Amino acid sequence: MDSTAISEFATDLRGRVIQRGDPDYEDACGLYNGMILKRPLVIAQCVDAGDVITAVNFGREQKLDIAVRGGGHNGPGLGSVDDGIVIDLSPLKGVRFDPRDNTVRAGGGCTTGDVDHATHAFGQAVPFGIISTTGIGGLTLSGGHGYLTRQYGLAIDNLIEADVVLADGRLVVASETVNADLLWALRGGGGNFGVVTSFLYRTNPAKMLYGGPIAFDIEQAADIMRWYREFQAISSPEFYIFLGLQAIPPTEPFPEEHWNKKICLLLVAHNGQDGQTQVDKVRAVLPTPLFDWCGYLPYTALQTMFDPFYPKGLQWYWKGDFVKTLPDEAIPIHIECAKKGNVFSAMHLYPIDKAVHSRRKSETAWSTRDATWSMVIVGIDPDPENAGVIKLWARDYWNAVHRFDLPGAYPNFMMDDEGDQRVRASFGENYQRLVELKLKFDPTNVFRVNHNIRP
Repeated sequence: MDSTAISEFATDLRGRVIQRGDPDYEDACGLYNGMILKRPLVIAQCVDAGDVITAVNFGREQKLDIAVRGGGHNGPGLGSVDDGIVIDLSPLKGVRFDPRDNTVRAGGGCTTGDVDHATHAFGQAVPFGIISTTGIGGLTLSGGHGYLTRQYGLAIDNLIEADVVLADGRLVVASETVNADLLWALRGGGGNFGVVTSFLYRTNPAKMLYGGPIAFDIEQAADIMRWYREFQAISSPEFYIFLGLQAIPPTEPFPEEHWNKKICLLLVAHNGQDGQTQVDKVRAVLPTPLFDWCGYLPYTALQTMFDPFYPKGLQWYWKGDFVKTLPDEAIPIHIECAKKGNVFSAMHLYPIDKAVHSRRKSETAWSTRDATWSMVIVGIDPDPENAGVIKLWARDYWNAVHRFDLPGAYPNFMMDDEGDQRVRASFGENYQRLVELKLKFDPTNVFRVNHNIRP
């Protein structure tokens, strides 16, 4: 591209434009997933909605691929693009909690930790994910589930309003009374419809929870998994447990005698009355664990618990599925596959029932309102030379269990090699309406660096 065009763009932007040759270009290209390295032509660090409008217009007029980056956590690296423009929202960090109606407005570059910090002082929270460095934008627009989901629904179920820069450069508000169809699309349709510069959420009570990890030897996993599926069906919405098949990291604070052991993990989060009493009832019917670190803790401590073990720059490869049932036949296959993974890799079953099921499929772009769990199989390794190994493990695991699952998956657990049919399956029966709204709000597919919706 003509360097004059980039210079003029940089002059028009209040934030900074980083381009190839700049001293910090390589650092600015870095993503959470160290397996992905893309080299954009320019990175526009936008400080306000005006900058976003300028960047969208520049990318469209110059016919560049446009990627939008919030936290940079996206598995296949869709927050960046080769030879295009990255609209980096990370400077948009403002958070304002309103105690009058228990809502929080957050800039598009915020992480879940930024929002949690602001709302926790008031004993409130939005049901986000389980890693506090995750950007709220990518997480929310694809649905968003976490420890509070059974009780309060998905992140999109608590999204009230959004400020959106459309493909033609206009800034519009999407709410249930203004551009309601756009809000519907944003509630699960991903980054297909525009750049969200500001989110307004409803918050919910969550201050001190009773929770933490309980780890069992992998040889006990079959019994625990059978118990788990029955327990979840009858447990109350405030009682959340995700189940993991993984290994104990070889690091503190874990007891050294258990390092590298394969385990069945129950990560507990009880956000209600008598949490310890309720968890004690679970303890009474389960085998003796390797360790049990459940106790009363702040919600923010639970949200940041995994952060030290998953820093930026590891090699990641995701495979996901929506799971409705966990039949006896599937359980030994899960265990056998999990045993073959390295010490960093894991399979997790995240509950998405109760409050999630209270909405109809047609109410939001997220249509999977009948699944029990969102499953992720994730290969992880710090060594780039092992990238192929973890890919193969995750794919083999997924191929072995997918026949027991629903056709689609949580888009945030999908790489970019899934294919169009898989994307369509993940949106389910809402896909055609999403196509119609894509044609309305982005008819030339300006926002295509994503799990793309197209006719």
